[in-house]
Amino acid sequence: MIHLTINQKPVAVPEGTTILEAARSAGIEIPTLCHLRNVHRFGSCRICVVEVEGMRTLQASCVARAREGMVVHTNSARVRKRRRMLYELMLSSHSKDCLSCGRNQSCELQALGERLGVTSCRLSGEQPPRHVDVSPAITRDTSKCVLCRRCVTVCRGIQQVGAIAAQNRGFDTVISPAMGLPLNATACAMCGQCTVVCPTGALSETDGLERVWQALADPQKRVVVQTAPAVRAALGEAFGYPVGTCVTGKMAAALHELGFDDVFDTNFAADLTILEEGTELLHRLEAALGGGEATLPMITSCSPGWIKHIEHAFPDELAHLSTCKSPHAMLGALVKSYYAEKLGVDPKDLFVVSIMPCTAKKYEIQRPELASLDGVPDVDAVLTTRELARMIKSAGIDFRALPEGTFDAPLGLSTGAADIFGVTGGVMEAALRTVCELVTGRELPFENLHVTPIEGLEQIKTASMTLRDTLPAYRHLEGVEVRVAVTSGLAGADRLMREIAKGQSPYHFIEVMGCPGGCVSGGGQPRTDAENFRELRSRALYAEDEGKPLRKSHENPDLLRLYETWLGEAGGHLAHELLHTRYVPRGLYNERVE
Repeated sequence: MIHLTINQKPVAVPEGTTILEAARSAGIEIPTLCHLRNVHRFGSCRICVVEVEGMRTLQASCVARAREGMVVHTNSARVRKRRRMLYELMLSSHSKDCLSCGRNQSCELQALGERLGVTSCRLSGEQPPRHVDVSPAITRDTSKCVLCRRCVTVCRGIQQVGAIAAQNRGFDTVISPAMGLPLNATACAMCGQCTVVCPTGALSETDGLERVWQALADPQKRVVVQTAPAVRAALGEAFGYPVGTCVTGKMAAALHELGFDDVFDTNFAADLTILEEGTELLHRLEAALGGGEATLPMITSCSPGWIKHIEHAFPDELAHLSTCKSPHAMLGALVKSYYAEKLGVDPKDLFVVSIMPCTAKKYEIQRPELASLDGVPDVDAVLTTRELARMIKSAGIDFRALPEGTFDAPLGLSTGAADIFGVTGGVMEAALRTVCELVTGRELPFENLHVTPIEGLEQIKTASMTLRDTLPAYRHLEGVEVRVAVTSGLAGADRLMREIAKGQSPYHFIEVMGCPGGCVSGGGQPRTDAENFRELRSRALYAEDEGKPLRKSHENPDLLRLYETWLGEAGGHLAHELLHTRYVPRGLYNERVE
């Protein structure tokens, strides 16, 4: 242990601890900007400087190590003066359009100025050239960048994509794709993890609110909205609820208040995905065991960030992906076909809005492969959880005072299996609940399946299930050991994909979620300082699952009725036409796009 004194307090910390960490352990908060706890330690902004007795210069506490006998002052007159000067230097070349910025009142740079007591900027510096890059999912505004490099660390270190980096040097430094290319021309997965960690408005989701407001105001449009599982576990944070509070009922009520004509639940389509994807897995297993052609392992296809990544990084392995569309695209296809027919309206007069925890869904909906009916897109607009919160506030709705609302029929009922789609391992667990029972006629105990997020860069968990006492229709699967793997974050996915590319993968079924921890920490979710936010949001979704009377997708009565009366059998002709898709080999430099 290292013993030091911080602000006259004796502090003992393990060797290797930074001064910043030592101060926090003693209940002393040092302001930071570029630092990101447990993720990014760079020391570029210098806002965290402290005075150490015996040292001539002030030290950046986020990178300086605590040493035996050190005496530290975190709030001396010299420190306060230096922090204010550093802050004003940053402001001198920073965009001043705070009132029109999407991060107004939620900007870390803005909050830092208030904390430091800076009410005006005495300095006026040269403004760097402003460049705004608008991709379908993410918008970059270089004039608001403070060069903290958090986004670079997340993109390169956590996701291991490396779509952005610091280009040029000195005053000309800019965070950008190589050669100044737009994001949409690169191998960016559009996962949006960069937008979560950006302290300012330099990186944000591409705005979708205006199109949705216009659709709601159009009397010729019937506007349908759907909400993803992970949204209900995070939306409340924007209205002061503790992290991990499920606000399903209030969310449904708010959507009705906003004027949406139909409020459906993407969870319905999550149950639908299990029937389609589970059927596809069984067909592949049967074909492989029967000596036929079948591509194994089969990989889930619910995460559009992951789909785009594999198209770039592993274009020769696309056959391993399930052909199922993501759940919200499935529901959009049903709205534009089944529901339109039920209402007797032209699908072109239906406007489908998806509320998602994900920025990559914004990219996904403009894919031509997701237009089921004569070029009509399955989904017309995607809003992130953060955008929905802004929409509710803009409409003057008192969210906390809302009664508990419900989703509408016929696409609003779901089982507990659908709720856990928002958690890493949830899709796998939901699939195995159904597949095991279909094959054996027996319920596999949930505790044998439960998968929780694994912190770290390689979030991989593996399991196996030997099929015993199979039903007559699946007798040839008797004794087969089905091996599965789960990962979240693109770093772990790359490791599994390299095994597949080498022909060394031992698995039959792999679940991949593009964001670490799954959709609960998607690129469109509310930003939070809580260290265990993934765990808390995950618990909320498992609590939803455990509180439902039906917990297996094949038990959803409305879904079974849909198959019986309109869709036909799972994996059948109409199901393939509406609910399945194909993928595009792109290559790292988009050199292979068809």
